[in-house]
Amino acid sequence: MTDLASEPVAAGRWRGAERRWETVCRLERLQSGRGVAALLGATQVALFRMDDEDGIRVYAIDNVDPCSGAAVLSRGIVGDRGGEPVVASPIYKQSFSLLTGQCLDEQDKGVAVYQVRDLDGYVQVELP
Repeated sequence: MTDLASEPVAAGRWRGAERRWETVCRLERLQSGRGVAALLGATQVALFRMDDEDGIRVYAIDNVDPCSGAAVLSRGIVGDRGGEPVVASPIYKQSFSLLTGQCLDEQDKGVAVYQVRDLDGYVQVELP
C-alpha cells in the first residue's frame, strides 16, 4: 500500500468521525494532468493524477466549485502556482490548491481535500 498524495490532510479534519476508504479505479486508468469525477456515496470527488520526476501523485478534492455551485472542478485546467499544484475552475477561473483546497483567488472560498492511497494498483479515497 502506497500513499499517493504528497501532503496529508490537515490534522483533526475528521476528529471523532468514522473514516472509510472507497475504491475509485485502477491507477493506470487516470491520465496524467487530467481530472476525473467520481461519485462516492453522496460525495462527488475530483481526482487529479500528476506525474513528474518525483513519481506519481494523485490528489482528491470536492468536485463542486464553491464560486459557481457547479460540479465542474474535475474539468478544470491543472497546473501550479509557485510550485503548488492547482486546478483552475472552468467557470470563473479561480484556482484551488490541490494540497489544501484553499481558493488562491478568493481567500474566503475553499473545497475539502481527501487523502488518497494506492492499494495494489487501485486508487482509494478516504471519506468521513
